[in-house]
Amino acid sequence: MADSRDHLSTLAAQALGWIDETTRAVVPPIHPSATYERAPDGSYPGGRTYTRDHNPTYDQTETLLARLEGGEAALLFSSGMAAATTFLETLDPGAHVIAPRHMYWTIRRWLEELAERDRIALDLVPAGDLGVLERALQPGRTAVVWVETPANPTGEVTDIAATVRLAHAAGARVVVDSTVATPVLCRPLSHGADLVLHSATKQLNGHADVLAGVLVTARRDDGWERIAHDRGYRGAVLGPFECWLLLRGMRTLFLRVSRSAETALRIAEWLDAQSTVAEVFYPGLVTHPGHEIAARQMVGGFGMMVSFRPHGGAAGARQVAGRLRLFKNATSLGGVESLVEHRAPVEGPGTPVPDDLLRLSVGIEAVEDLIADLVSALRE
Repeated sequence: MADSRDHLSTLAAQALGWIDETTRAVVPPIHPSATYERAPDGSYPGGRTYTRDHNPTYDQTETLLARLEGGEAALLFSSGMAAATTFLETLDPGAHVIAPRHMYWTIRRWLEELAERDRIALDLVPAGDLGVLERALQPGRTAVVWVETPANPTGEVTDIAATVRLAHAAGARVVVDSTVATPVLCRPLSHGADLVLHSATKQLNGHADVLAGVLVTARRDDGWERIAHDRGYRGAVLGPFECWLLLRGMRTLFLRVSRSAETALRIAEWLDAQSTVAEVFYPGLVTHPGHEIAARQMVGGFGMMVSFRPHGGAAGARQVAGRLRLFKNATSLGGVESLVEHRAPVEGPGTPVPDDLLRLSVGIEAVEDLIADLVSALRE
């Protein structure tokens, strides 16, 4: 098995180097059983009772995720939203939550619905604005400060360490949605965050064929045990085959993320130089307002997500998306194939996203081909 001296890329490529004890297989087996045999005295000699709580297929994947993020433990869920909602349901009634206005829209909408039901108190603040955050914090009452960096789809960057200092001083936990960065580019726990969330559907899996989510904790405390307890009772668990696919995808994680980030930066720089483009959102650009912070807390790149606003308003954005050939017009991020999405219509009324914004998920294709595709689509 891989040890603590190995690079994270080695841990991912070898899936921790575990070998199946029974067959000596290098590739981990799948355990589809929903239940486990009791001994005559009623005990469980295998240490497992029912797959809704524990499945041996999870062990390797959760351990690898915890190692990659530098956490004490990880839990897999049936989707990123299942991970987020399970955590939020563990909060006490009336808990105060602070979250950014620009963030993954489904989580933001769920937070708003919880607030509408008086389940939580919610303040939405500008992403990364420490002054507004400090004023919004209510010491002794604020339970969670939610961070998403870089933010989806507008690319705002939040200083994790500075946010942690303010939140912890007020007695609040910090949860970082690091889906866009992945542990390849940023490890929020090393900056003091308490929990990290990923939609593992995206670049962790990397092949757009698995729906999955994960939470990683800095410590096994009472809050973490409550999340683990609720996951079992809510049944928000990942299927064994999906878990196996996720682990398989993660073995190429460092190669895919590095390639996509390198290509995304070149595309962002190219878009930024075009007269047909009004604005580009990518923290790798030196002109991006969050570039200095991103360069300090991200290592090896700035992610696969590039958003931009072509001239011509919403109608122009639709036309550009429709002309693209290699960038497939579809929802999601982080696959090996590149995607484009006209984002505001997806989020619907009330979205803070500009109505002419196009979001690119940059894959691993040749950068020259992707830029040629954009050249054709952006023709005046």
